[in-house]
Amino acid sequence: MGLSINIELSDNDLDHFQEVLKRAQEAAGSKSSREITEAATRLLGDAHSSHAPEFISERLAKLESLISMVHDEGWGLPEDEKARVLTALTYFADPKDVIPDHVPVVGYLDDAIMIELCVRELKHELESYLDFVSFRTNEAAERGLDPVTLGRAEWLEDRRQELQDRMRRRRDRDRYSGSGGGGGSFFKFR
Repeated sequence: MGLSINIELSDNDLDHFQEVLKRAQEAAGSKSSREITEAATRLLGDAHSSHAPEFISERLAKLESLISMVHDEGWGLPEDEKARVLTALTYFADPKDVIPDHVPVVGYLDDAIMIELCVRELKHELESYLDFVSFRTNEAAERGLDPVTLGRAEWLEDRRQELQDRMRRRRDRDRYSGSGGGGGSFFKFR
């Protein structure tokens, strides 16, 4: 039998986490995007190997998507948006957690809270990225390819083809339904 616990963060609590994030950003200083995401990836590995509780693991999956978004060449996140995501991820690059990760059961609670705050702030970026990944996965499956190898050119070609097919279907539908505008085509080619 499960147990449901709701945590409500006050404005003071949120301010506290905001201050912690600010300190983490200052500590991260000149770290590269690769260093920041590698630190967050290490956190994922440590949490998985410590058998973190399910409510923590669910949030960690979201962290994994944020990390992937930064380096996914197919997605091609613009630099200003990449900076927003990296700013959020700097918390996970700082070894000074609010709650040390080695504390059983709750060691990753602060990380889970910070992930939730990041996801709330980056909601639109994350939703768009996950839609893109889903589309790319489906396209790759149709082609029998690895999704990672499916680049923008193929996606654009598929999208172009899809739009042109729709255009033809609509044109044919109008032509055969008699709503094409006066019997016959205005354009005739010889």
